[in-house]
Amino acid sequence: MTGESGDGARPGISPLMHAMIQSRRHPGARVGPERMALLQAIRELGSIRAAAARAGLSYKGAWDAVQALNNLFDAPLVVSQAGGRQGGAAVVTSAGDAVLAAFSEVETTLAGVADRLDTALGGNLAADSLTLWSFGMKTSARNLFRGVVDAVDEGAVNGEVRLRISPEIVLVAIISNGSIAELGLAPGRLAAALINASSVILAVDADGLRTSARNLLTGVVVAHEIGAVNDEVVLELAPGKQLTANVTRESARQLEIAVGRRIQALVKASQVILAVG
Repeated sequence: MTGESGDGARPGISPLMHAMIQSRRHPGARVGPERMALLQAIRELGSIRAAAARAGLSYKGAWDAVQALNNLFDAPLVVSQAGGRQGGAAVVTSAGDAVLAAFSEVETTLAGVADRLDTALGGNLAADSLTLWSFGMKTSARNLFRGVVDAVDEGAVNGEVRLRISPEIVLVAIISNGSIAELGLAPGRLAAALINASSVILAVDADGLRTSARNLLTGVVVAHEIGAVNDEVVLELAPGKQLTANVTRESARQLEIAVGRRIQALVKASQVILAVG
């Protein structure tokens, strides 16, 4: 655990919070004082766009941060109603309040930060090592989901791992038996699933579609950013669980992707990467 006093901390972040944030088990990993400041701003202002302006972030940067936070916890920290370029209403949930309360609690001292954060979260969220690790994990994968292993079915070389990321959604991953053993994957084990946005295939009217992809997820388009070559499409799979896909501009046009449309996302089990804290 670092004992830094917080030199270089962002305005509005106390030295104690900055020092606590540096006490990560992964070198270079960021626990996220900026995200906590953003969450606090959303609670006060009721708008992601307004909170982004206060935090000095772009709207997309703030929106991505909210999506990442929601995907990492059992319950969403922020629920919002899209409002286009004019912005929309956003509300910090009781789970988000619990996270903010936990950070406020541990600001008073550096001693026993991990234990105190676990205690502060315990009454409202699952207090475990992955919860703490989730604050600090940094990855290039656009999609990161926290969940609990439902089942592990080992074969001769590879095994199938089923990770429940919400009451309604289970992700299937195929990894080697050696990786299963090394990660200690077993029913009840907390883990995270990482999926690159480029690995997500989108389809419409796929109810009768026959595919080899083990993961067929249905969601509603909540954001569609059009690019010169590629588009970014975000689906809400369940409350607080969003999946981002990168597709070509032409594919998005042919699929007639638009906010509010219900479509399917396909992800091969071999494209789901698992990690533990």
